[in-house]
Amino acid sequence: MSERLKGKVAIVTGAGSRGPGLGNGKAASILFAREGARVLCVDQVLDRAAETVGLIRGEGGEAAAFAADVTRVAECAAMVAEAVKRWKGLDVLHNNVGIESRKDLLDTQEDEWDHVMAVDLKSMFLATKAAVPEMVKRGGGSVICVSSIAGMRGHGRTAYATAKAGVIGFVRSCAVQLGPKAIRVNAIAPGAVWTPMVENLGPDARERRRRANALGTEGTAWDIAWGAVYLASDESRWITGQTLIIDAGLTITTREGSLGAVR
Repeated sequence: MSERLKGKVAIVTGAGSRGPGLGNGKAASILFAREGARVLCVDQVLDRAAETVGLIRGEGGEAAAFAADVTRVAECAAMVAEAVKRWKGLDVLHNNVGIESRKDLLDTQEDEWDHVMAVDLKSMFLATKAAVPEMVKRGGGSVICVSSIAGMRGHGRTAYATAKAGVIGFVRSCAVQLGPKAIRVNAIAPGAVWTPMVENLGPDARERRRRANALGTEGTAWDIAWGAVYLASDESRWITGQTLIIDAGLTITTREGSLGAVR
């Protein structure tokens, strides 16, 4: 690899996959390490993070596993403290943790709404707040938050779409506040990527999702992870407050099946 992240210390939340296959956080962790970063792989389930670390170390990269529930302020603080203890600083925070809710407005109960907001939005607030002081000490850094195209268009998954729209607003607010501190804050909005999170949709839905985008091809976690590498690297030094859409053109097309493609 080209060592685009050489010398950087990165935290990736949601760094494990909930099932067989490759999730966005696992892919980003692997690519960050391949590009020279030292990566703290964080997941609520330690074994999932450890699996990712094993893959990285198997390639000669440097990484460590850490268990944290990033909806809790103390655990976000502990996560950042671990990275600093190990590697003396923090340069990149990749807020990747997230869960789905496929229910519409009338079927969404209050407890499910609260849970989705906590995992998909509050976690990014708490993790970013914990990370910023250490980035300031390094003279700057990059925060990357995973949103979704569901947060950019009318969509039936009420809680999920609202939380992902909130991520975009959060990124813009933080970018303005943290720009003077040389900290860039950006979002990635994936399209209908096939990962373990959507495996239970089945083969018919998978094919509809593939056909719906402009390229007619299926996205993988690697596609999202390469976007994260770019936003973590100095190549994006003049980019902040933006949402990088990685969706094979799904948001620009009305091809057959597109309206239900990311459900």
